[in-house]
Amino acid sequence: MKPRSNKSKRTRKRIVAKHLADELGVSISTISRAFTPDTRISPKTKAKILEYAASIGYQPNPYAQSLTTQNNTIVGIVVSDISNNPFYPEALARLSDALRQAGYNAMLFPVSEGQTPDDVLPQALAFEPEFVIVLAATVSSQATVFAAEGGTNLIFFSRYVPGSPTFSVTCDNADGGRAIAEHLVECGHTRLAYIAGTPKTSTNRDRWTGFSERCTELGVTDVHKEETGIFSYDSGYQAALRMFARSARPEAIFCANDIVALGAMDALRGELGLKVPDDVSVAGFDNIFMSGWPSHSLTTYNYPLEQMIAQTMMLIERISNDPDYDPISVVVPGHLVVRSSTRARNGQDEHPAG
Repeated sequence: MKPRSNKSKRTRKRIVAKHLADELGVSISTISRAFTPDTRISPKTKAKILEYAASIGYQPNPYAQSLTTQNNTIVGIVVSDISNNPFYPEALARLSDALRQAGYNAMLFPVSEGQTPDDVLPQALAFEPEFVIVLAATVSSQATVFAAEGGTNLIFFSRYVPGSPTFSVTCDNADGGRAIAEHLVECGHTRLAYIAGTPKTSTNRDRWTGFSERCTELGVTDVHKEETGIFSYDSGYQAALRMFARSARPEAIFCANDIVALGAMDALRGELGLKVPDDVSVAGFDNIFMSGWPSHSLTTYNYPLEQMIAQTMMLIERISNDPDYDPISVVVPGHLVVRSSTRARNGQDEHPAG
């Protein structure tokens, strides 16, 4: 038996700008201008093109359109750690929506396992975008210079490169670390611990610096730092097991972010049979939606996501209006959110910092 022919199953041919141009007797550049605020096209011609485009289901290609109009509306987003931390998919969704509302088209470039942001950045730069937002990742100084030489502005979101003249929008991570330290010390805890996240990231470094320095200022010197290597649930879980295998157990733990804290809490309550907060208080950072679940009710530092996105969009507007606008670092404060994963020791006021 002969195999059945698939010739009857035809795929609809994609409609391109040239088709509209040929049908309406205009140039391809005129078609492109009809889909922009360009004033070099008459209202009558624009209306005719848009009406015909709608009738045949045509949608403009933003990349091809940018080549014609010299106005690139593509914003690349280089993102890593997206699978380990639920904070970043939420941040990515909200950031993409803000870009869309401002008339930009977000193009995602995820950093896969085994890759570095430096490996992925050239892929984004190949589209010659005016902006690339580096979300939850850090590129090298050399890559930053390479992007600038190509005319692309890098904006670091939730990270910054120390000593590098780049644009960045971050949470005040050091202030968050200080706020957590004050809360735990005011609860009466004197043996404290920090479960770290990904080393060499500005978020991990600044949260630890703020926390440890404030503990010292408050007279608490018994502070242990447990390295993990990554911001993830499993890293928090395993770090808690290692920490409580030692004789000197902490009374309270500050975790580098919420997903690390949730892992630590589950290890403490499950495998170790401890009560949170009766036996040990636990605090995190970010205030992801899961931290408010009754099963964890995690004390945390609220990450000012909406304000940071607003600041990022303001930077894009300023740079677009003034290409010589000097790089700045915008630091946005958050606030402490006290829940039932931390509690005062006997003789202390309940949740004094709340």
